[in-house]
Amino acid sequence: MLAALTALLLCQLFGEAAVRLLDLPVPGPVLGLVLLLVLLALRRRVPATLDSTAGGLLKHFSLLFVPAGVGVLQHLQRIEAEWLAIAAALLVSSVATIVVTAAVMRGMIRLMKLDDESAGGGTT
Repeated sequence: MLAALTALLLCQLFGEAAVRLLDLPVPGPVLGLVLLLVLLALRRRVPATLDSTAGGLLKHFSLLFVPAGVGVLQHLQRIEAEWLAIAAALLVSSVATIVVTAAVMRGMIRLMKLDDESAGGGTT
């Protein structure tokens, strides 16, 4: 478990360091997760200790939202003052997410149909 936690934290550290050194517009932990994904893809398997440690962390993932909720309550006056802009941003971003997701889904369906046709076309 200690080795798995160390691996997770090292990936996050390297991601954070890369973001700061290269001035990337991506959160360090996100880049760290991409690094972890690449490392696991190269290994072609997830070590059992990492699997169980990550599972344990995910079981308690909801606890990580408590500080965010407290932060929202601390800035309640600002939210009340800017509620219209916040609501507009939420609405626009939600609609944009749905549109982009639908477009990607349509593209993937078309791509998968092309793959199926090319794979099945040669064996008749």
